[in-house]
Amino acid sequence: MEEKKERYRKYSKYLKDKYGEKVYKIPINLPVTCPNRDGECGKDGCIFCGDVGAGFESLENTLSVKEQLSKNIEYISKRYKAKKYIAYFQNFTNTYMPISNFRKYIEEAAKVKDIVEICVSTRPDCINTRYLEVLDEIKRKYGVEITVELGLQTVNYKTLKKIKRGHTLAEFIDAMRNINYYNFESCCHLILNFPWDDMEDVIESAKIISALGVKQVKLHSLYILHNTELGKMYNENEISIISVEEYVDRVVSFISHLHSEAVIQRLAGRAPKESTLFCNWDMSWWRILDMIEERLEELDFYQGKQCDYLNGKAVRRFV
Repeated sequence: MEEKKERYRKYSKYLKDKYGEKVYKIPINLPVTCPNRDGECGKDGCIFCGDVGAGFESLENTLSVKEQLSKNIEYISKRYKAKKYIAYFQNFTNTYMPISNFRKYIEEAAKVKDIVEICVSTRPDCINTRYLEVLDEIKRKYGVEITVELGLQTVNYKTLKKIKRGHTLAEFIDAMRNINYYNFESCCHLILNFPWDDMEDVIESAKIISALGVKQVKLHSLYILHNTELGKMYNENEISIISVEEYVDRVVSFISHLHSEAVIQRLAGRAPKESTLFCNWDMSWWRILDMIEERLEELDFYQGKQCDYLNGKAVRRFV
């Protein structure tokens, strides 16, 4: 029987190839906020963001970093016989604090046995070279890999303003230049179905991600929470959400235009059911994933197939 062709670089395989075995990601919840909430660049956050941020599956932030990691490692090691872990500083903005606090938290994670990588989730406007220097020092001292995740959401600067993101595309470009200088792994979060974006924005997202050398990508569809500005817009029929079929087509086009070396962490996400007005068209995330795989097969698309725009496309015939 012919083996099924892998049409994009999957994160699980990338980690297994890198570390020689399956690696488990453990979320860490710090007592931090966001500059888009505390008045630095806004007070109410993005129009889609809930009160708990992205950390609805994390342990309480009253526990220390070591306690959160230890509790999860104890459980996962028994259940899955796991031996290697990634400490994932996930919720809100994990560089938005004094540098001394930042160093303390990251170093506490690096000291935990069997942590092979530290992943720090943050915003493009919260990347400063001094924080990256701290990460570089800890990487060298403890021998852990470093990944910096940036929430961009869209390259459409008008949509960024509409969703009250609090930064523009320029800050993302600047942050990526600094991250690349330290040769850290980088990851970009994108939402492909904002009501104000279209297929052109999706394709341009893939192009900018590729041109900037982003190494990993997380895609997910927009989910809408109660008690958010976006939730109010949804309830009052001020916005409409594209069909799941159109979302699948956007993902497939994104993959096809994305540079072949990038790793794709996720194509569809999840949300806390109890506070959600809309999520994944009331479908399971794995069914959407199946639809994406089927569409890739149908069109014979694969990652990088349409990535023909880098390195001076217009003069390629002369060299």
